[in-house]
Amino acid sequence: MAYTHDRLLANTGIDDAETRVRAALADAGFGVLTEIDVKATMKKKIDKDMAGYKILGACNPNMAWQAIGLEPRIGAMLPCNVILRSVEGGTEVSAIDPVASMSAVENPDLHAVAGQVRDMLVRAVDAA
Repeated sequence: MAYTHDRLLANTGIDDAETRVRAALADAGFGVLTEIDVKATMKKKIDKDMAGYKILGACNPNMAWQAIGLEPRIGAMLPCNVILRSVEGGTEVSAIDPVASMSAVENPDLHAVAGQVRDMLVRAVDAA
């Protein structure tokens, strides 16, 4: 089972890709709660160089509300991470598949919510 939905933004730098992804997430009802510049963090913490790599923690408040109502500890698995990774030919965008990440939770109602979130994330990544 794939655990991400991926798309290559050809000939697009990571900063431009981030702008596009943030706009697409917003259009799909997601806000970005957290952001981590992994490249900068690795350089600062362990003096290692790597290609551009950012993690955006996206959240749709209505869907998060439903999920938390169904499983109060599900917050340990939120927000939905979207990564931007500099690769040859552009920037790869990958969004977590909430269905895959929540498969260990035995709650069919939660799986239904996760399916809705997955569809929303796929549309956002494809629209970026």
